[in-house]
Amino acid sequence: MENKNESGNFRYTYSAREQAELRRIREKYTGSTAEGESKLARLRRLDASVTQKAQAISLIFGVIGTLILGFGMSLILSTLGEALGLGFSMRIVLGIVIGAVGGTLAGLAYPVYHFVLEREKKRAAPEILRLTEELMQ
Repeated sequence: MENKNESGNFRYTYSAREQAELRRIREKYTGSTAEGESKLARLRRLDASVTQKAQAISLIFGVIGTLILGFGMSLILSTLGEALGLGFSMRIVLGIVIGAVGGTLAGLAYPVYHFVLEREKKRAAPEILRLTEELMQ
């Protein structure tokens, strides 16, 4: 909402929702002023970092594995093998081996996710428990 005061300057007022958004944006750049808010923000950040790291690593495994699997399929199905000077049977064997390696890597993405998630939970647990204990008092 826009109002014009006596001096001819404009004065803007914002709704409660806009005020809350402005405060959130401002806190990103200035840091939180209340001790409880900063602890809660740290707790949220720690909790999110546990799953984000596991997701990122498993995603990398899955993508790389899928690309290698695709390369193996391309070696069998396209003229790429001929361009590399490979015979028909060599293309098939090499394509299957490369595809199996890629499929294995892609298949390992899920177990890697759980392994990294458990490792990160153990790493972050003491700090998360300490912060939750302080915030609950």
